[in-house]
Amino acid sequence: MAKDTAHLLEELRNCADFRSFYRENEEYLPKRTLAEALDALVKKRGIKKSEAIRRAELSEVYGYQIFSGLRVPERKKLLALAVGMQLDLEEMQTLLKTTGYAPLYAKNAFDCVVIYAVCKKLPVAELNDMLYDYGMETLG
Repeated sequence: MAKDTAHLLEELRNCADFRSFYRENEEYLPKRTLAEALDALVKKRGIKKSEAIRRAELSEVYGYQIFSGLRVPERKKLLALAVGMQLDLEEMQTLLKTTGYAPLYAKNAFDCVVIYAVCKKLPVAELNDMLYDYGMETLG
């Protein structure tokens, strides 16, 4: 049975010895690479990598480099790929955390627009139009 983040955090705050904590909780600390996470998501979604890359409006070479683990995209490009893969908000948040990026935060204007677009399942082009309309950087 998986431990939720709050439970792990509480145990971590109260542990006397980090080695013991780590040994006891290692199975709950995911170690997947971005490439592994993306591969699992395309399989779960039943889409092809080429389709996700096209929908994300990324160059084919760059997209395949991300999927193969050769490149780690900046946060905006990862968001574009996640939108292209039509991930839901929870999946997108997990993907961002996997790469060490901050999850989307509703009180951040840029993130707020992205969250809206994800919830409404808007394509990257419409998301970029919205970002542009509000004077923000687009996903690229």
